[in-house]
Amino acid sequence: MSMELKMRWALAPLCVMALAACGDAADKADGTGAAAPSSRTIAATLKDDRAFGTLERVLDNAALGDVLDGKGPYTVFAPSDAAFTASAGDLGDEAMKAQGAAMLRAHIVPGALTRADILAAIAREGSGEVQMRTMANSLLTFSKEGEAVIVAGDNGARARLTGSETLASNGVVQPVDALLVRPAAEAAN
Repeated sequence: MSMELKMRWALAPLCVMALAACGDAADKADGTGAAAPSSRTIAATLKDDRAFGTLERVLDNAALGDVLDGKGPYTVFAPSDAAFTASAGDLGDEAMKAQGAAMLRAHIVPGALTRADILAAIAREGSGEVQMRTMANSLLTFSKEGEAVIVAGDNGARARLTGSETLASNGVVQPVDALLVRPAAEAAN
């Protein structure tokens, strides 16, 4: 199979998921279980949620706050503070600015994707998994294990979607329980 054909197949699920996310907020609030979007941006949502203090610090250090305050839409797979505690290195430190920015881009996909959108895309795919390309140009693979939605980075890192998603004015925050990239110190071992 040619590289161009592989790329088309890799992007096809992303297109399907992006189209599924194009419905308006009224469609989401009519019994699908998802709340209507707030007037707050993704950056403001992360800033106000104590579970994402480390992520907010990394976001500020990487100077990407303006992006997540911008138009969007984006979906951020937001690692909790506990996910950062388990990783090597302090990505909020000035010396880790580039690594923090790379980690953040690997957790952001274009489009506003709710869990219902992700689950519908998994169900439509005959393989039981669907892939999305991140802002870091890496692939995230989504699948189900029992009732849990699992997301895996193309480097082998895995996380579960946890907690409640938050619909922001410019996208969606999807909490995850682990980093979707392996920190540089861990990858070198």
